[in-house]
Amino acid sequence: MLKLTAQSLQDRKAWEAAGVKLPGFDYAAMCAHTKEHPVWVHFGAGNIFRGFIARLQQELLNSGKAKSGVIAADTFDFGIIDQIYAPHDNLTMLVSLKPDGSTDKEIVASIAEGIKADGADEKQMARLNELFTNPELQMASFTITEKGYALTDLAGNFFPVVQEDMKNGPDHARHAMSIVTALMLRRYQAGGYPFALCSMDNCSHNGQKLQDSVLTVAEAWQKNGFVDEGFVAYLKDASKVSFPWSMIDKITPRPSEIVEKQLAAAGIEDMAPVVTAKNTFIAPFVNAEVPQYLVVEDRFPNGRPPLEEAGVYFTDRDTVNNTERMKVTTCLNPLHTALAVYGCLLGYTSIAAEMQDADLKKLVERIGYDEGMPVVVDPKILSPMDFIHEVIDQRLPNPFIPDAPQRIATDTSQKLPIRFGETIKSYLARPDLDVQDLVCIPLALAGWCRYLLGVDDKCEPMQVSSDPMLADLQKMLAGVKVGEPASVGSALQPILSNPALFAVDLYEAGLGGKVEGMFKELIAGPGAVRTTLQKYVNA
Repeated sequence: MLKLTAQSLQDRKAWEAAGVKLPGFDYAAMCAHTKEHPVWVHFGAGNIFRGFIARLQQELLNSGKAKSGVIAADTFDFGIIDQIYAPHDNLTMLVSLKPDGSTDKEIVASIAEGIKADGADEKQMARLNELFTNPELQMASFTITEKGYALTDLAGNFFPVVQEDMKNGPDHARHAMSIVTALMLRRYQAGGYPFALCSMDNCSHNGQKLQDSVLTVAEAWQKNGFVDEGFVAYLKDASKVSFPWSMIDKITPRPSEIVEKQLAAAGIEDMAPVVTAKNTFIAPFVNAEVPQYLVVEDRFPNGRPPLEEAGVYFTDRDTVNNTERMKVTTCLNPLHTALAVYGCLLGYTSIAAEMQDADLKKLVERIGYDEGMPVVVDPKILSPMDFIHEVIDQRLPNPFIPDAPQRIATDTSQKLPIRFGETIKSYLARPDLDVQDLVCIPLALAGWCRYLLGVDDKCEPMQVSSDPMLADLQKMLAGVKVGEPASVGSALQPILSNPALFAVDLYEAGLGGKVEGMFKELIAGPGAVRTTLQKYVNA
């Protein structure tokens, strides 16, 4: 049996006999070189990093265009480092899932070190401080999810942990953004070395979110006497510290039992997923689709690895923004969210299976082609129509991508302003378009409100995925009963009027009443979700 460890990499023939591609470089030498000459730290040690971003550096290492690997740090779930990284010497088994059912297997060995970015762990923080005070370090990238940058709740109040960080200062940082700001303080104190903080998260204006959060923490510390004006000026000096924007796209769903069994049949052991104390479901392997895109604003004041050699698009901010808007507001993300909420309500556990449902397929086609395309921005480097065709015709229907609507439905409140709100705003801004013509986008929003009730279309209890605003939203809807449309009353008004959720007040936009009406139809009784869906997608 084969084990995913550094020592086992020596047995090349056995791995190759199992159909696994091995790294084309000396893993031990790479780790040693990275320790002496660190170039890249990445925050967020999950699947998109292991199955995509780390794989980019592996290409450079394989071709001799890089000698240092990536240092992974996790700010949220330290169990990932202890239970996945450490037992497997930071190696990952990447399984690429093709539409014909075949797979490619490769060991990703570009991660030189795994660190817990835990403010309470002096040893781990000392290592991060050592890295950030090294003038050779060029960049830190992030895949910590959109909520990882959030400092405030729905009402705009700082989270308690953020308040504590602001009060207690950089030596006692706990929130991810506070920890990163504290590390940048060490870099500033060590010599003010240039650096890039590059968000690669799947959210709009990701670099701006990161920059705003870091500056908010830094300015609070300055106000409270923990840092000087020079530190804040350092963070604001684009020639010293940059916050490049990016657009990322690759589906890396939760580990598939089918893939786990295939790996075991190939003689590879210890591939079973674990569930961490923070409830992360993660395995030593990453199963992922083949298509992938990463577009990055080329602003790196201390240099960067030549990732364009691995297929990354480096360009200007406007092009990144247009590419990201194309994907996040039209060609992929809103389709995903619509499938997620309706898939959960209709009892689906597979996105691919949903695409075989004529009503759901028509829902996403209408959201994408009919309602989104009139306001999509063409980024020029990628064709919007080619992109959305690939999504609807190849990527979402791929039966070998074990992605679930329940996973996609996570943190939906954080996603709605961009995925749907931006399109609504574009309609309002265009004199040649009428926002009242939108049908399936309001239907998606009504479906999300219906989903929050935690009752499926059979009127049976349904698990609602985690969301930072879930408790508040469900409290607002506490009096609403499926089967009793009159119970809605004014319950939806504080939700639909909140620009933090939809980027606009839906009533002021002229859509609040439409969404309310659809919601009442969706809660009419058993089967009402299906009936309402059919009514509007065929309208």
